Amino acid sequence: MNNASKKHWKSKLHDIIYEADTPTGKLFDVVLFIAIIASILLVMLESVNSIDKNYHNFLNISEWVITILFTIEYIARIITVKKPIKYITSFYGVIDLLSTIPKYISLIFGGVHALAALRALRLLRIFRILKLARYLGASNNLVTALKASRAKISVFLFAVIIVAIILGTIMYLVEGEENGFTNIPKSVYWCIVTLTTVGFGDIAPQTPLGQFIASLVMILGYGIIAVPTGIVSAEYTAQNKKDKSSHPSENVSLNSQSCENCLAENHKDKSGYCYNCGEKLYD
Repeated sequence: MNNASKKHWKSKLHDIIYEADTPTGKLFDVVLFIAIIASILLVMLESVNSIDKNYHNFLNISEWVITILFTIEYIARIITVKKPIKYITSFYGVIDLLSTIPKYISLIFGGVHALAALRALRLLRIFRILKLARYLGASNNLVTALKASRAKISVFLFAVIIVAIILGTIMYLVEGEENGFTNIPKSVYWCIVTLTTVGFGDIAPQTPLGQFIASLVMILGYGIIAVPTGIVSAEYTAQNKKDKSSHPSENVSLNSQSCENCLAENHKDKSGYCYNCGEKLYD
């Protein structure tokens, strides 16, 4: 009876912490989201000397309160899963740990508490809170498209580097040291800055011929920007068509049910068992 109640207690706590479909789970995620935002703001405000000088004690105490809450949450996440190591070594587990320990480390090494800004990474949980995980397939397609385009993009970048070296060398010969183009590497730097339309303005051509060449480089820069975009877009479109042809009826509703055994998420609605490890999802 005692073991059963213990299991029930852990299961209930697991549902609150790991689920986003239940009222308590939603409330927990919203409170966690607000706490993360507040902790990031505290770290940012503490970096402003005028604010830190007047409100140091308040900011410090508030940060400690949030850190302790995050510590309790981290421990709770560990004790409510069947394989704690699975959570500790998972992506979110590492992020949760990194967002909790900076304040403790600051007791030994001053200034390290600023690393608490790593808590911003915890905002990735917004995908789970707003049930956006089902749209991660689109991001996976983008990654696949980028991988498929890497050969073409590499050739393109190599061509751009060659163009930058040639034009940079020409500008060095045309403008010379008296106009700021003191050497070829610096001239190549100017060409790259101009091609990418950044235009720092620290070096500028002074001669009519140099200005004409610079105009051509600027126009060429706009054309160059469009090329990799077109390459990736074409691959992305091809990937989407491939997915639709291989999964024509993929319109399955997913939920935020998290497996207590392997922490797998995004199960189909009304699923009784985990698709990853086969563990029963509901007691």
